[in-house]
Amino acid sequence: MTQEEKLQIEGRIVEALKTVYDPEIPVNIYDLGLIYKIDLQEDGTLHIDMTFTAPACPAADFILEDVRTKVEAISGVQSANIEIVFEPAWDQSMMSEEARVELGFE
Repeated sequence: MTQEEKLQIEGRIVEALKTVYDPEIPVNIYDLGLIYKIDLQEDGTLHIDMTFTAPACPAADFILEDVRTKVEAISGVQSANIEIVFEPAWDQSMMSEEARVELGFE
């Protein structure tokens, strides 16, 4: 794939991630800052590092499956490896400005 194709696919990945929500928070996981890494390989293998707002997130399985389903449906993504990480620990400073406004932090 060309660099331009890779950038287009990565843009579609971000758009898909912006449709995934924690059922308890009215902001998508991308704007919450829960996505730490998006790495699309030449063969279409996608590596995502993500976290949760809390290690014991009750919706973790639901969110993880939603991410996997949505990114693997994107043309150009052959498979997705999603790693749950807790380093660095998530905090509110990782949210986008829009997310902070939506949640009343600004």
